Amino acid sequence: MFMSYEEYMRQVVQPMRDELVNGGFTELRTSEEVEQFMEQVEGTTFVVINSVCGCAAGLARPAAIQAVQMSEKKPTHLVTVFAGQDREATAKMREYFVGIEPSSPSMALLKGKEVVHFIPRHDIEANSIENIMQNIMQAFEKHC
Repeated sequence: MFMSYEEYMRQVVQPMRDELVNGGFTELRTSEEVEQFMEQVEGTTFVVINSVCGCAAGLARPAAIQAVQMSEKKPTHLVTVFAGQDREATAKMREYFVGIEPSSPSMALLKGKEVVHFIPRHDIEANSIENIMQNIMQAFEKHC
């Protein structure tokens, strides 16, 4: 019996999901979960738009997790959506990123529903993990 493509992809990406969840992030998998979270959110929220690409694996996820662990000031909430896997959840989250082009992986820091800091893919793939962490931590220091 052949495994369906969807089941295969679920198995392939599970470790990528687990990496952020184990790092303290709450995964929002449906547009309803995103909307419910965002409609009642207070404080600051750090959002990681997860991805299967190499820069997500080698840079974005590790930088996000380590920056949260090392920062003195931290956001109130840590959430993630998975681009290319949970399409509707990702599209719904991006609706809150007013005026910002879709990018994955990417990271956003929000105060309430307003994006106060955004790190697009091109600022991830062209940087070292240390520089990405510094970018995140400076945003936490300024806005959290």
